[in-house]
Amino acid sequence: MRDNRVWSAWLVFVAACLPGILSAATPGAKGIRGTYLETRTCQVYTGPCFANAETGIAGRDAIMGWNIESGSFGGVDLSGLSAVVVVRSEKTLGFRGLSEAGDVRSVVYLDERASERQREALLAFARKHSDTAGQSVVRVQTAPIAMKLDVTELTGELTAGKEVTIKARRARLGDCICSNEAAYYPPLAKVENFAPGVTLEGSFQGRGLGSRWSTPGDRSAYLATFAY
Repeated sequence: MRDNRVWSAWLVFVAACLPGILSAATPGAKGIRGTYLETRTCQVYTGPCFANAETGIAGRDAIMGWNIESGSFGGVDLSGLSAVVVVRSEKTLGFRGLSEAGDVRSVVYLDERASERQREALLAFARKHSDTAGQSVVRVQTAPIAMKLDVTELTGELTAGKEVTIKARRARLGDCICSNEAAYYPPLAKVENFAPGVTLEGSFQGRGLGSRWSTPGDRSAYLATFAY
């Protein structure tokens, strides 16, 4: 119970502080900044009882999305553009994320508003920041990508064409089941500030990975900021 109270207090702290953190996301010592959304096919805001039950069975699929608010990559300005990486792994994406997930395949979606040069830079950005998924891309395509993170309510939405969807909100006290909930597995990408959340809608209906999936209502999301 004590751990749950501490965790609940931490969530309140994140909710209070993240708006200021996000509003301060301007170019500085780090060259590229923005927001990040993630969902998986296993729970990340959970405790060991649920996590152990899902290990080896669930959690082999994930969506990672970056909205670049400002900055450049490889000397190319990517401000206002987005990239999405969808992952299929051999093993559950657990404590060590993609690095110990066995065989991994990925599909990358690039913002259709980007120029040819920006698309090349976006692809390089996505490869660099998606761990082993960036080394095993089987398909790349452009799509209309819409991504937003409400810094007041801590809700997020992401779509990439008709194939990728995330709608998520931060975890709340009422989402606790066993009173041992925490951010059990870390985010798959390197981020600066994050809050675990509930995936209201999360699905991949695209080609290239041999699976299509939907996981509404799971405690499987992360809402975050990044600065590289």
